[in-house]
Amino acid sequence: MTEESPSLNGDLNRRVVVDTQSMPWTPSAGGHVSRKRMHRVGPQESGQVTSVVRYEPGAAFPGHDHPEGEEILVLEGVFSDEHGDWPAGTYLLNPEGFHHAPFSKHGCTLFVKLRQFPGTERQHVALQSKNEDWAPSIRKEASWKKLYAQDPYTDHMRLERWQTPAALGQLRFPQGAELFVLQGSFADELGSYSTHSWLRIPAGGHITPTSDNYCELYIKEGGFTYLLQS
Repeated sequence: MTEESPSLNGDLNRRVVVDTQSMPWTPSAGGHVSRKRMHRVGPQESGQVTSVVRYEPGAAFPGHDHPEGEEILVLEGVFSDEHGDWPAGTYLLNPEGFHHAPFSKHGCTLFVKLRQFPGTERQHVALQSKNEDWAPSIRKEASWKKLYAQDPYTDHMRLERWQTPAALGQLRFPQGAELFVLQGSFADELGSYSTHSWLRIPAGGHITPTSDNYCELYIKEGGFTYLLQS
């Protein structure tokens, strides 16, 4: 669908794959900031959105709030606001009630989710994931880093690295999941997914990796609870 369509990939019952590297950048409402949207439900500039966002050097937004929260993973460069400077690898969860005026002195690229984290009791998270140790997973050839989990909210986010994806076997997602490839690539029987590919697996779905290449991913489970359908 186009940027002007009322929704984009809003059917949670469908498996969705988006190769963001093959998409053009489109301008945002803020000057010198562009985006690639993988998902949107609701109004053009105030709906639920999942996107890759690029700040040009010197780009800035005026101060604003984040109804229903914001999630950011800094992919490249340094993202900044009045609360600090956030280099590549930083994970931010800005909950309801959070206010900031973001900018980037030298430019940056972000993975961003908007209006998908309702709840006034959510914690604010500012985590440099590169400083965290990889923990062993119950899955062979995999390890992980926690990004966010908080009772009673159902969503939980993490990083995973797969040394040899084909060794993982079938990965089931009873609540559905979103995956974003951060480094490397992987493949399954339905296709191959390069760096900055985004996948959404419906509730009860699964993937069975078949490739042998190393990759790192952002993985979110339990988030369908807070997503609108279209």
